[in-house]
Amino acid sequence: MAALSDNTKGALLMMCSMAAFTFNDTLIKSLGPQVPLFQMLFLRGAMASVLIWLLARRVGRLRWRLARRDWGLIGLRTGAEIGAAYFFITALYHMPIANVTAILQILPLTVTLGGALFFGESVGWRRASAIVAGFCGMLLIVRPGAEGFDHYTVYALIAVGFVTLRDLATRKMSAEVPSMTVTLVASLGVMSFAGVASLGADWVRMELAQWALLAGAAVFILGGYLFSVLVMRVGEVSFVAPFRYSGLLWALLLGFLVFDDWPDPITLLGALIVVSAGVFTLVRGRRLSQAKTVRT
Repeated sequence: MAALSDNTKGALLMMCSMAAFTFNDTLIKSLGPQVPLFQMLFLRGAMASVLIWLLARRVGRLRWRLARRDWGLIGLRTGAEIGAAYFFITALYHMPIANVTAILQILPLTVTLGGALFFGESVGWRRASAIVAGFCGMLLIVRPGAEGFDHYTVYALIAVGFVTLRDLATRKMSAEVPSMTVTLVASLGVMSFAGVASLGADWVRMELAQWALLAGAAVFILGGYLFSVLVMRVGEVSFVAPFRYSGLLWALLLGFLVFDDWPDPITLLGALIVVSAGVFTLVRGRRLSQAKTVRT
């Protein structure tokens, strides 16, 4: 990629990250009817933690001597990661992958709203309007009261809340905190939670094909983490960030090819509204940040 511009590299890395996460979700959903949730989370967490540790050691990006405030934020983020993993994967086990992914596309809007509510960040009328439009789009996706709306849809919405908390905690960490340390602690946290929770449930004997799916999921989630770290080092955020929505395209494609699922037109319309609002919010926020930098 030496001949490519930084923005092009960033866009490709972002698309690779979203593809890796979506392939992980597809493999996990394939295991859903066969392997209990906590058993799956523990085993995937163990595999992913080993891979993350080996990678972090190789690139020298592990550091444990951090400020107490940063450790508090890492603990908060890890707790949010645990909640997000439980509610998201439970929803994923029981809902079409494209529908769950479409709901998650509201995240840039909820993070922007959370920054305004909890950190006093300025949100002008344009971004506020985009947030309102995005939430209207989300209502088209989940459609409360409709036949397809059930408690697993609520689980997906709760997962959005936990991921929002996770991202807000990450934003408040100091620049001295290595991304690999945060990622490894989160992976170990999810693994430990699942291990304790699985003690009260029966484990099933896994066949070779199931182990292969689980190992593939661990590799893909490592790839997702790695690409998401690399993407922060190249390109302009306002150009690169919208490419995160390529994950929805992967979810639509894999949902159709692997599970024979395709969202209805109203869900697709809602997803389009959410994505459009999210892209506007990301680009607008970046432009305002650049303008503020120029003024100062």
